[in-house]
Amino acid sequence: MNKKELRTKYKALRNQLSENELEEMSLAISNKVLTLPIWEKTYFHIFLPITEHKEVNTEYILHLLSGKDKEIIISKSDFETREMTHFLLTDNTKIKKNKYHIPEPVDGIEVPSKKIDVVFVPLLAFDKIGNRVGYGKGFYDKFLKECKLDTSGSELANQTIKIGLSFFEAEEKIEDVFENDVRLDYCVTPNEVYEF
Repeated sequence: MNKKELRTKYKALRNQLSENELEEMSLAISNKVLTLPIWEKTYFHIFLPITEHKEVNTEYILHLLSGKDKEIIISKSDFETREMTHFLLTDNTKIKKNKYHIPEPVDGIEVPSKKIDVVFVPLLAFDKIGNRVGYGKGFYDKFLKECKLDTSGSELANQTIKIGLSFFEAEEKIEDVFENDVRLDYCVTPNEVYEF
């Protein structure tokens, strides 16, 4: 299937989930996240779910991260430039939904993309080799490219770990993958951890 077909399919599947299923599956995903080899890292970037789109509830993962004393980073999106600015989540962070219902920090301590060790990536669908389908705005592809390169443009050995979170299992193949698309390292579903 191509991205457009996958977006339609997975939006429909998500819409069928009850609140109860959504919470149970989100909890199962966070329990699986515990098994990933990421816990020696420091800076974790996480998305706050758009409840209107029935995204994975990342609150459970947030609790894990704060329980392990990790530095938690959340973003604010600029829809004109399609860029994200990242802020440290602290007790004083004020969060407000933007006009697209995305919960975002109002302001705070800015963190450069290059500092981020682990990124939890929202998605609608993914395939067996780690390609993902998002909402098609390209925010994450742009952001993930900023993460893993050092200033000389070479790949870092210690590059950012990219982890997709999905209620559903992998598709065989996404047909229309672009060169700019950044692949995931892992994808976590309620039943499985995929490693790419």
